[in-house]
Amino acid sequence: MVRRILNIALLLIVFMPLNGQDTVKHVRDSLPGRFYILENVTRDGITLPEVEIDEVDVIRKVGLVQRFQWWKYRRLVQNVKKVYPYSLVVRGKFTEINDTLQQIKSERERRQFLRDLEADLFGEYEDDIKHMTLSQGKILIKLIDRETQNTSYQLIHDYRGAISALFWQGIARLFGSNLKAEYDPYGEDYLIEKVVYEIEHGRL
Repeated sequence: MVRRILNIALLLIVFMPLNGQDTVKHVRDSLPGRFYILENVTRDGITLPEVEIDEVDVIRKVGLVQRFQWWKYRRLVQNVKKVYPYSLVVRGKFTEINDTLQQIKSERERRQFLRDLEADLFGEYEDDIKHMTLSQGKILIKLIDRETQNTSYQLIHDYRGAISALFWQGIARLFGSNLKAEYDPYGEDYLIEKVVYEIEHGRL
């Protein structure tokens, strides 16, 4: 996509020496505040203006393997950026729920509170979750463990019971996911951790 079309007017002014001596010439670049310094240089009896430019590194063409790895990493960055905010929501809700449950003495009130909370969360985030890809869902499961120090399976087990946990684990397995997956920042989840680090430091 062409973001901008620039009309560049380049004005070159060269003062030829009258006394045969080399003279420094100045040419204003089209970008304000930048100058190229031209010097008359004689080689093989011919005097021409020259300008010193920065060194340029020439890199060989990237192969298919390198391009595929770059593409995979860019996809990972996009996926982590999309689901990471939801893991922070889970962390915030996790703290809020625990604080509230400590104040509820009745088991009946506790179950009602969790049912109401579940309905509210589904109403607020159901559309977002439905539009996630399988890869994004797997990353979210890992990041939930990162933020809460609890796997998704353990959270469901604690708040909704063992039967619910087993049910949702079965559903996750059908789609190639695992609610018991733990976050390993020094192993298989190293790249996810790297992306999260860049996000947290405002570089992504």
